[in-house]
Amino acid sequence: MAIDQANLLLKRQLQELNKRPVEGFSAGLVDDENLLLWEVMVMGPPDSFYEGGFFKAHLIFPKEYPQKPPKMKFISEFWHPNVAKDGDVCISILHEPGEDKFGYERPEERWLPIHTVETILLSVISMINEPNDESPANVDAAKEWRDHYETAFKKNVRRCVRKSQEFL
Repeated sequence: MAIDQANLLLKRQLQELNKRPVEGFSAGLVDDENLLLWEVMVMGPPDSFYEGGFFKAHLIFPKEYPQKPPKMKFISEFWHPNVAKDGDVCISILHEPGEDKFGYERPEERWLPIHTVETILLSVISMINEPNDESPANVDAAKEWRDHYETAFKKNVRRCVRKSQEFL
């Protein structure tokens, strides 16, 4: 039953994104037979160090979607305080609903069943522009963001942008 609800909802969201694309990303299925695995192309936001980059990621939806959030993982190398070195994206909107046991996030900042693929990806684009270096998934990137923004951080991001363009 839950899988049917997830598939129905995801099918509707995919149709909506195809009808009304949103600037900054494109999304589609990895395999037409599996609505729970999406491939996303995130374009580096204008006026950011990531500008000009095309970063591939996967959205992996649980069978319990929309009651539980998907996971997002960059397949392309992505240097950012809120993206782990293995590509896992760490932002509030993708955290399980309810109270944060560490008291860092308010429940309304975490996953809510009203979120869609569009709201997730718009949150990711916002995260790219405004990292949260107080709760990093990549401590090294967060340290560079804080201490060496114009030098080491910028250099690492530009390297990722160049690598992302090699596959076009």
